[in-house]
Amino acid sequence: MKVKIGLVQSRCVSDKEKNLEGALAGIARAAEQGAHIVCLQELFLTPYFCQVEDSDRFALAEPVPGPTTDRIAAAAREYGCVVVASLFEKRAPGIYHNTAAVIDADGTYLGKYRKTHIPDDPNYHEKFYFTPGDLGYRTWDTRYGRIGVLVCWDQWYPEAARLTALSGAQILFYPTAIGWMDEEKESQGAAQHCAWETVQRGHAVANGCYVAAVNRTGREGALEFWGGSFVANPFGEVMARADAGKEAVLVVECDLGRIDEIRCNWPFFRDRRIETYGDLQKRFLD
Repeated sequence: MKVKIGLVQSRCVSDKEKNLEGALAGIARAAEQGAHIVCLQELFLTPYFCQVEDSDRFALAEPVPGPTTDRIAAAAREYGCVVVASLFEKRAPGIYHNTAAVIDADGTYLGKYRKTHIPDDPNYHEKFYFTPGDLGYRTWDTRYGRIGVLVCWDQWYPEAARLTALSGAQILFYPTAIGWMDEEKESQGAAQHCAWETVQRGHAVANGCYVAAVNRTGREGALEFWGGSFVANPFGEVMARADAGKEAVLVVECDLGRIDEIRCNWPFFRDRRIETYGDLQKRFLD
């Protein structure tokens, strides 16, 4: 089965409605190019507000499902494509999540994944806003294949990719918001970008699946988001990559029929020695 993935890489403005309209236009553009599954970038409705700790910004959150997923679902139904949409979820007073909703090609809300790994770095104060996810690593059977979704900082953890792949994911989607700080770009920028892309390409190889990462672009405050959205095949090869500083709709065809063949020839799942991995549940082996 050949499936086309669409990644919508965009700049964000302060107006949520304009960002939503831009996302809907990106879904339409991807669908016009034949995309069957479209993924939006992390927290696409707003600028990346986690650069500061400000309790007023909790007002940006909304229920999931809720008003934005309703509008995304209408677009999914109109264009006949699956959509992955990353949102700031208000679960309850004082409990907020960084959440990705999955909507099937007929507009049906299938469920959500809540970001598990929450960073706390300069200009990435996510622990102030987000409670770690508690839904586990999930996959969904969509009209166009079985997909898994992880979010940004989850990208660096092979355990998350492996557990999602073990539940049947043929494609791992990573909505993302990552960029450079000015004081680091010249000395570390190339290495940071290389590490980010390489670790995800490794997830594709180790799990015999496709990996699709969609990152925002443009300058916001102290961060220059580096774009570079890409799709990697199960050999870790980058099939297509968006430019760093431009908005883009990237559409890439993936042959899901090759996954069984690849996993049979590189049987990493078969040869796992699960009885030796118990110590992974420890923080450190002292």
